[in-house]
Amino acid sequence: MRDLLIGIDAGTSVIKSIAFDPGGRQVAAAMLPNSYKTLPGGGAEQDPARTWKDTAETLRLLAGQIPDLASRTAVVAITAQGDGTWLINSAGEPVGQGWLWLDARATSIVEEMRARPEDRVRFERTGTGLAACQQGPQLAYMKANMPDMMKRAATAFHCKDWLYFKMTGERVTDLAEGLFTFGDFRTRAYSDDVIEALGLSDLRRLLPPMIEPTEHCGGLTVEAAEATGLFHGTPVVLAGLDVICTATGAGLMDRDSKPGCSVIGSTGMHMRLAEAVADVKLNEARTGYTIPMPVPGMYTQLHSNMAATLNIDWVLGLARDILASQGMASGSKEMIPLIDRWIDAAPPGSLLYQPFVSEAGERGPFVDANARAGFIGISSRHGYADLVRAVFEGLAFAARDCYAAMGPLPSEIRLTGGAARSAALRRILGATLGANVRTSSREEAGAAGAAMIGAQAIGLYPSMEDCVAEWTTPLLGEAEIPDAGLAETYDRLFHVYADAHAALRPVWRSLAELRHH
Repeated sequence: MRDLLIGIDAGTSVIKSIAFDPGGRQVAAAMLPNSYKTLPGGGAEQDPARTWKDTAETLRLLAGQIPDLASRTAVVAITAQGDGTWLINSAGEPVGQGWLWLDARATSIVEEMRARPEDRVRFERTGTGLAACQQGPQLAYMKANMPDMMKRAATAFHCKDWLYFKMTGERVTDLAEGLFTFGDFRTRAYSDDVIEALGLSDLRRLLPPMIEPTEHCGGLTVEAAEATGLFHGTPVVLAGLDVICTATGAGLMDRDSKPGCSVIGSTGMHMRLAEAVADVKLNEARTGYTIPMPVPGMYTQLHSNMAATLNIDWVLGLARDILASQGMASGSKEMIPLIDRWIDAAPPGSLLYQPFVSEAGERGPFVDANARAGFIGISSRHGYADLVRAVFEGLAFAARDCYAAMGPLPSEIRLTGGAARSAALRRILGATLGANVRTSSREEAGAAGAAMIGAQAIGLYPSMEDCVAEWTTPLLGEAEIPDAGLAETYDRLFHVYADAHAALRPVWRSLAELRHH
């Protein structure tokens, strides 16, 4: 009996294979760490062969927890980190390492492209701002600096496309990632104008066909069956990039409530639903993403902070170092109650924090690879608790900045990601946005969203809305209502935050020039 659906989520740091029953309840999970290397000049690369080997191993580990997994698997659906460039040759072997979304080598190319008049055309077609994390600028960099490698390349993949290829032998990409990088979201096809604007007309041969995830199934090859322990011919679905799967699993597709959806993980993803092409709102700054959802005619618009919990990790790391030097425990469980006490002890809005701690700068709602984190307003009266609170407030202001770039602020936020477990963050985010906050009891929204798309592809549900009603809606918690007084404070402070990062941009550029000399 094929009664299990497996969602694979190959993230930047962890690869997960998770089994669900047909009603969306998690049965078992297996995961392995996923490592990458950073290189001088902003490079960030992952080994394609190792990523495939570890993905296959998670399926074997899952089989160790579930008797007869192979005979019970109805579908395997794959999602993974978005953006990046994974090249293969005509024989299907990797050409170099996989470039990640963290890779910043194409930064100067992006600045040049954004200054050209034709970037306006590219943006209006894709509905997506240009950033160094994307495959278009990365291919342009490779073309200019690695011509021998490009001659060997036959197909340009993203991480999930590579894994799907290894499982099925098919060279395809999903409609979502293909469109926001090289296509026209209105026609849902590759755009010659976009490809030309990127300077890649001669490399169009590398772009694989785009498929609609809910309408296309591959079959597990003999080689992949041997590697994974599953049966030859098992249906395999290319579910799409992780942000779309997470939005699906976290509850963005709610036509009645029209919520926003925020993923507060290593990066911050802030999404709104556009039910039709006419609902898509493009901003003057030419930033953000427009991505089709796994429902015909429906889109998500999103702006993504380059760093979210990376800021929390940094500020808590200071305390961990001090505690460890005194021989005190400093694990995550010990830190959580400390965080709440620190935030409660500090007055709101005492400091401003710009949460741009990533070495790659910022990409949403503005693009600036030189952006860097910093505190504004420190005096001798401030202590560590004030710093912690300011970091959490900075993440909330960054979220509001993103939502404001897409139109009116949503009245409800569906919150997911590692930081969603923090009551302090939910309280601060809700007040900053003036929105109710709801979280899901489901921890693995990305893998669940992939499995939901897989369920639709094999005809398990008549529509994605029916799947959402069973898999997602029942797991949503009660709405947490924002504190009115706190909301008033943050409403005033947000405008100062936005003015501050606008004023700091020439300072960041000067600092970058000094670092490069």
